[in-house]
Amino acid sequence: MQWTGEGLIVGVRRHGETSTIVEAMVAGRGRHLGLVRGGRSRKLAPTLQPGNTVQLTWRARLEDHLGMYTVELLDPRAARLIEDRVRLYALQLVCDHLRILPERDPHDRLLGMVVETLDAMPDDPALAAALARFELALLEDLGFGLDLQACAVTGARKDLTHVSPRSGRAVSRAAAEPYIDRLLTLPAFLTDADKPPQPGDLAAAFRLTGHFLNEHVWLARNIAVPSVRDRLIETLTSL
Repeated sequence: MQWTGEGLIVGVRRHGETSTIVEAMVAGRGRHLGLVRGGRSRKLAPTLQPGNTVQLTWRARLEDHLGMYTVELLDPRAARLIEDRVRLYALQLVCDHLRILPERDPHDRLLGMVVETLDAMPDDPALAAALARFELALLEDLGFGLDLQACAVTGARKDLTHVSPRSGRAVSRAAAEPYIDRLLTLPAFLTDADKPPQPGDLAAAFRLTGHFLNEHVWLARNIAVPSVRDRLIETLTSL
C-alpha cells in the first residue's frame, strides 16, 4: 500500500531511540499516522514540527498498519508562528482540536480553515473570530453541530440571539427573554460572516463553543481541556 499527499503536521511523539510517530492532517485522508525513521535527527527534526506543511509518502504492507512516512518540507510555517506568542498558542489549540478527530476520517473543511487562518496571520480580533468559527465547525464535524437556523420556540429565522445549553438550538430575542439567565449568547458573527464581532462577542462565542465541547467531547471522553485554550482566550478577549 502506498500514497502521496500534502499534510499539515499536528502532532509528533518519540518512538524508540531515533524515530518519531507523526500525526498529519491530509486532504481526503484525515488524521493519518506514520513512523518516520530518524525523525529525531538534526536533519529531520526542524521539518517535523506541528504547523508545517509537508509532502508525505506513506507505505505499509496492509492498509490498517501504522506504516512508514517519508517527508519533504513544503512550508516551514512553524518557524513563522513561533515568533508570535498568540499565533503559537493558536497553533497549539487547533492542533489539539484536530487530534481528537477519528483517525483516517477526512475533514477537509476543518483542514482548510486551519491552513487559511494560520497563513493569513490576521489581527487578533479576526484570529479570535476565526478560532471560534473553527470550534463551531469542529462540533459539527464530530456530530454535535448546533442548530442555528431557526428559533426552537417560534420557528423564526431572524433575530436569533441565544442558544439552549441543553438542546443546542437557537432561540430568538423575543422567545429568549423569559429565560435569559439560562441561555447562552449567540453572537451574530457566528452565523453571518459579514458581521464583525462586537464588544463582548468573542468571549461569548468561546463560552458557547466551550460549553458544548466540554459536554460532548472533553467531559464525555474524560480528556483534559487543551491547557492553552484559557490563556489564548484571555489574551484575545482582553483587547
